[in-house]
Amino acid sequence: MNRCITHRGPDSDGFHLDGPVGLAARRLAIVDLVTGDQPIGNEDGTVWIVFNGEIFNFPELRPALEKMGHVFKTNSDTEAIVHLYEEYGPDCVQHLRGQFAFAIWDSLKERLFLARDRLGQKPLYYAVHGGAFYFGSELKTILQAPGIPREPNLVGLHHYLTLMYVPDPDTAFVGIHKLPPGHRLSIRPGGEPVVERYWDLDFEPKWDLPEADLRARLREEITKAVRIRLMSDVPLGAHLSGGIDSTIVVGLMAGMMGQPVKTFSIGFPEERYSETAYARQVAEMYGTDHHEFVLEPDAMGVLNDMARHFDEPFADPAALPTWYLAKLTREHVTVALNGDGGDEAFAGYQRYFADPYVDLYRLVPGFLRHGVIDPIIRQLPVQADRPMEQSVTAALRGLARGADVSHAASKVRWSTHFHESEKWALYNEDMKVALDGAGSSAAQNAGAFDRSGARNRIDRTLYTDIHHYLPGALLPKVDRMTMAHSLEARSPFLDHEVMELAGRLPVDWKIRGRTTKWILRDLFKDLMPPGFEKRPKSGFSVPLGPWLRGELYEPARELLLAGDSRVHAYLKPDGIERLLGENKEGRDNHGKRLWALLNLEMWMRTYL
Repeated sequence: MNRCITHRGPDSDGFHLDGPVGLAARRLAIVDLVTGDQPIGNEDGTVWIVFNGEIFNFPELRPALEKMGHVFKTNSDTEAIVHLYEEYGPDCVQHLRGQFAFAIWDSLKERLFLARDRLGQKPLYYAVHGGAFYFGSELKTILQAPGIPREPNLVGLHHYLTLMYVPDPDTAFVGIHKLPPGHRLSIRPGGEPVVERYWDLDFEPKWDLPEADLRARLREEITKAVRIRLMSDVPLGAHLSGGIDSTIVVGLMAGMMGQPVKTFSIGFPEERYSETAYARQVAEMYGTDHHEFVLEPDAMGVLNDMARHFDEPFADPAALPTWYLAKLTREHVTVALNGDGGDEAFAGYQRYFADPYVDLYRLVPGFLRHGVIDPIIRQLPVQADRPMEQSVTAALRGLARGADVSHAASKVRWSTHFHESEKWALYNEDMKVALDGAGSSAAQNAGAFDRSGARNRIDRTLYTDIHHYLPGALLPKVDRMTMAHSLEARSPFLDHEVMELAGRLPVDWKIRGRTTKWILRDLFKDLMPPGFEKRPKSGFSVPLGPWLRGELYEPARELLLAGDSRVHAYLKPDGIERLLGENKEGRDNHGKRLWALLNLEMWMRTYL
């Protein structure tokens, strides 16, 4: 189990066996290179931990714990969790500021305690099988256990085709689960796991502070979140996308470090899909040690490697450039900061202000929409070589496809891979029977929207994205692709204190008219090149449609339509052939849908 995740910790391994429990750890040494190997125990050896992540408030925790009488044997942040557990038990998680997944064995109480960070930056899987409880940082660890069945979870795959990931607590395998973000788990020998939430994000009440004081506090908190993430005994840099969020992170880093920040960017030969020119602008402004990588379409060459690292079908196209960006970065540094989380904390997506337009279109009677307007939209010529967000036709088709989805499922409405009707048209009869009664992916998102407790639509949509899209797609993409190359990613905007502050900000500080992330643009414009704060969000688009009309068409066709293609057990081959043909002829851009099918096929070949 431990050996199969050597990439997560190539520097050392360690084991602790005690009666009914075995703990194992791989270590990527970043803080306390000499004495920080795991597992780590308390003073008398009754409490032991294995831990993945970083605790950024460790410098504050250690002296406080020493005053309570605890004796540290290492200089590692891992040991602080052990002593916090001795003091507070399972409530130790409330004192941690960082990204983490850990397991603690308490031999006196005969309790195994697991916890995952509040936003889900670090993964944690578990399963109960044959009277044993298994857990690990990646799903593949559990698959090493003798007798674990590899039965595909068809409901999970059903949601994958819409969402591009299998939503927690499910996985793509029956009987294996994800511990959701902000949750903890306890289990005793012979017992069942008890899972409970320990944190949630509040959007009410709004802050009752003078505007100047609130602005100052926000800038101070984001600055602190960057500063504490510079804690490292190994080389450190930043991923610079050319967007607002990573620009702010790099700008703040430049004012804190005694040498030029090492920055890393990736782009494509197709200029419409690249933001490298903007990243270069920021790099020049701060005199960073800048590295760029241009990605050629070798998607099929790494598809198998990516499937092995995700362990589940995963179809966010941005995983591909992230893989190469992490590979390039790791040649220079071991830790890289990024701007992830800024969009979800401060409302960075255009759909946040566009949802009301779709709501207006929903007022048109269904017979008129479906019978007259939608067919006209489907006949409009496709701007096949443009990124989806730059294509008027794509926007209109998105409007037509999304109008049947409530704004309570905004992500499903705007950027789903397959809508419900499209999936069911693709399923063969056996799959339809197996999925009889399966709920829709939109309903899952809408459930979070309804329980958010926020008073306005934008905050409720943010809550939904933070509980679904962020931990389901964005964070696994970054964690798996960086850790595949033994690179640690750190995200200041995902600091839970920043998120808690952002949640209760006035809504018009997030969206103002058609301006997204208004407060970040206004508050940090001094850190950006002139006029940068006025740039619209462009997103990290991958030219899958053009690639699958060109160099990737034949390899994709061979993989998906071969006689031994695994997806044929669930999907109609003629439906797949239609998608390939329409994309090839430029009649539609099915790049993301075909990418989802390619990843599904490769996952099945790798793991089933």
